[in-house]
Amino acid sequence: MRTPPALRSAALAATATVLLPLAACSDEGDGGGSSAPTGASTASPTATAGDLASQKLDWSRCPPPNASQGGGESPSPLPGGAVWECAFMNVPLDYAKPDGRTIELALVRAKAKDQKRRIGSLVFNFGGPGASGVATLPAFGTEYDTLRTRYDLVSFDPRGVGRSEGVECADDAQLDAFYQEDSTPDDAAEEKEFVQGQKDYIADCEDNSGDELPFVGTTNAARDMDLMRTVLGDDKLHYFGISYGTELGGVYAHLFPDKVGRAVFDAVVDPTKNAEQSALGQAEGFQLALDNFTKDCAERDDCALSGATQQEVEQGIADLLDALEEQPIDGLGDRALTQTLATTGIASALYSKETWPLLEQGLDEAGGKNGGLLLALADSLNGRSEDGRYDNSNAANIAINCADSKERFSLERTKAALPAFRKASPLFGDYLGWGLMSCTGWPVAGAWQTPDVTAAGSAPILVIGNTGDPATPYAGAKAMVEKLGEGVGVELTYKGEGHGAYNSKDACVQRNVDGYLLDGKAPESGTVCG
Repeated sequence: MRTPPALRSAALAATATVLLPLAACSDEGDGGGSSAPTGASTASPTATAGDLASQKLDWSRCPPPNASQGGGESPSPLPGGAVWECAFMNVPLDYAKPDGRTIELALVRAKAKDQKRRIGSLVFNFGGPGASGVATLPAFGTEYDTLRTRYDLVSFDPRGVGRSEGVECADDAQLDAFYQEDSTPDDAAEEKEFVQGQKDYIADCEDNSGDELPFVGTTNAARDMDLMRTVLGDDKLHYFGISYGTELGGVYAHLFPDKVGRAVFDAVVDPTKNAEQSALGQAEGFQLALDNFTKDCAERDDCALSGATQQEVEQGIADLLDALEEQPIDGLGDRALTQTLATTGIASALYSKETWPLLEQGLDEAGGKNGGLLLALADSLNGRSEDGRYDNSNAANIAINCADSKERFSLERTKAALPAFRKASPLFGDYLGWGLMSCTGWPVAGAWQTPDVTAAGSAPILVIGNTGDPATPYAGAKAMVEKLGEGVGVELTYKGEGHGAYNSKDACVQRNVDGYLLDGKAPESGTVCG
């Protein structure tokens, strides 16, 4: 497969592996099977729907994560000594056959500090789709310590992700080769190779996970969350969705509006845009983030990149990428830094302003023929550990997106769309435009053009848009508020950089989010922070 990795809107998971070790729940093995893991629930593999709703979770201390969750060590205790606990919950593979086969979802939690004032569980989804919640929540647990005063912090690997019947496609060696290849073909021969690579990748997905592929879509994940709410003992679902997690939360609110408790959507996916429109919006968003990065660089005397103006700095980056297409440079070990991997590394660092210094350093070093840092940044977005093993985030991302979206792009339609992508972003346009073909030839038909997130009767949902967000452009927040319906969406704007707002540590954003989740006090819609 030669398509570029989808620029997964998993802000926290995307660049975290460069900066932080991730930890998650897993059994002792590395595979995705459902052999009796530590912390398994008591429901049987063919339990009835009633049994599933009344199943008891066997929480126990989390063991080290397996490769599909990203590897690493067991999660560290939280301040005060609280430990992360893991369990597995059984859900129907097919909700149309609730008495049929079940699969296990991996869960993680940290109990509320003030049990007397405990509100319930606060369920997190960190996006992607494809991000492992049981890896990400412990890695960033201290960021949500204020919320843990009155909530059990809970997250999970959605179906098809990590330890939750994780989708398997290519193996590690195949993925190394795939990410080395050119994702932006320039002539008929390269186009033919690109299309064949796509077919080969999809064939691997079908061979390894064909039975699960029809059931990994967002609607089933939303149904899983409602079953989770019941099993956790909550009358309402209190929810914190980030990036794709906002789409999942919107679908949940549509299906179960009377079960929505206090909910926050941060880094909002636009529910009105189809696959092509979403990808084009990402091209514009990443170009905006690149412009902001290069402007900052040009205005600093100590910037390591050459160029007296923003345009000159950006041209230097474009020249570097052109040179890499002709001649890759040394990267890490025996892997070279190619044009595609360098573009991925740049995108990875643009998810957060905190990683701009790494991007500056990586570009500077690549100009001196050392591609190691840009390759490490690319690895973080591609889900590659230092030991050469990949998590399953890219496979899950493609499987979930293709189960959701009806869009299937021919080679001709893709090529016809490229001029608009190049106009939106000279640097990222081809990269994201060719990615439109990710679902071409997928064995499962998609569910929708756009998801239905109308949620009349739901409790208020706090919807946060970041004006500088590269992956989920700011306009998506307003669109989500409008689609949720009158009296449901409460819009909060953060004037900042990076993907998401709460983890920017902006005091205004955190005060409003904490005030709603902890005290039930939603800000006035239209509030602006930053």
